[in-house]
Amino acid sequence: MSKLLVTASRKKSKKKRGNDSLKTTLPRKSLIKPSLEKMPFKRKPFLNIASEMENVLVGQKAILTEIIISLLSGGHILINGLPGLAKTLIVKNLAKLFDLAYNRIQFTPDLMPADLIGYEIIDEKPKSGRTLKFIQGPIFAQIILADEINRSPAKTQAALLEAMEENNVTIMGKTYTLEQPFLVMATQNPLEQKGTYELPEAELDRFMSMINITYPSYEDEVLIAERLFKKENNHLSKVLTKKDYFRIQKDISNVKIAPEALTWIVRLVRSTRPQDAVAPEITKQYLEVGASVRATQNLSRAAQTAAYLEERSYIEKPDILRVMKMILRHRIRLNYEADADNLNADTLIEEIAKTI
Repeated sequence: MSKLLVTASRKKSKKKRGNDSLKTTLPRKSLIKPSLEKMPFKRKPFLNIASEMENVLVGQKAILTEIIISLLSGGHILINGLPGLAKTLIVKNLAKLFDLAYNRIQFTPDLMPADLIGYEIIDEKPKSGRTLKFIQGPIFAQIILADEINRSPAKTQAALLEAMEENNVTIMGKTYTLEQPFLVMATQNPLEQKGTYELPEAELDRFMSMINITYPSYEDEVLIAERLFKKENNHLSKVLTKKDYFRIQKDISNVKIAPEALTWIVRLVRSTRPQDAVAPEITKQYLEVGASVRATQNLSRAAQTAAYLEERSYIEKPDILRVMKMILRHRIRLNYEADADNLNADTLIEEIAKTI
C-alpha cells in the first residue's frame, strides 16, 4: 500500500472526527477502574495447557495462545496453513487436555452429510417388530476435529451449519441436541492447494476465529529435528474437566467492559463495511464485504478472555487489539484492487483500526 494512500486516508478520517458523534478515544491505561475482586482461576488454566503442549509442540506460542483464547471463549476455530505445519497435531493434542468427548472427522470429497450427523436404520426385533433406530454420527461429541474441512464439497460442509450455530442436528424431521460444550476445531489448506473448495461465507462466519499457521523459525526447526534423536515422554495429562471449563466461562463472563470500549469495538467492526457511513476511505477502496454483527459479539467475548488470561477483571485496549485480526480476517472480503496491491486482510484490519 502506498504511503500516500494511507496518509490521505488518515487525513480524511481526521476531518470526519470532529463531526462524528460516535468517535471515542480509549484511555491509555485502562477502560474502567479495576475491580478489587481477583479472578478466581487467574492464569492457571492457560499455564497448564501451555505447559502440557510444550511436550509435543515446538514454538508457535502466539498461535497457541490465540487458540486457547478461542477455546476458553467457547468459540469454533478455523486453523489455516500449508500441509506439514502441525495443524492437526495442535488440535489433536489440545483435545487430549480436556476431559471431554472427542471425535475426529477426516473430510474427503466423497464424505456425505449422513457420515457426519448419522442416519436411521430399520431395527427388527421379535417382540416389538420393526422400528427406526437412530445411529449417531461422529458429530455427537464435545470437541470435533474437522480435519481438512475444505476438501469436501459445500453440501457436506453445510451439514455443520446447524450444529455450529444452534448445537442441534436434524435428520428425517427429528431434532437432536448436542451435549455442551460443543466445539469445532477445523483445519484447512489454502485454496491454492489442489483438491480444495472455498468454504461458504455462512459457514466461515460461524467460526469465532481464524488462525494462520506459518513456517517455524530457524531455531524452532532445529529443535524439531533434534527431537527425532531424543527419547522423550510425550504423554499428555488432562488439565481441565467439564466442570472446570464451565466455571472458567462463568468467570470470563464477569469481565467488565466500559461503554467507550464497547463503542470502539462496534465502530471497528462497522468500519470494515464499505457501505457504512463510518467506513474510512481505505475500506471503500479495498473491501467488498465487511464483518457481520456476529463479529461484534465474538470480538467482545475474545477481549474478555484475553483480559481474563492477564488476571484482570476489566478490558483494556491491548486486549481488543490482540484478538481483532483473528476474529475479523475471515469475515472480510478483499476486492481485486487489494489483490493487485498485494494487500492481505491483516494489513487492512490494522490500517482500519488506526483510523478509529
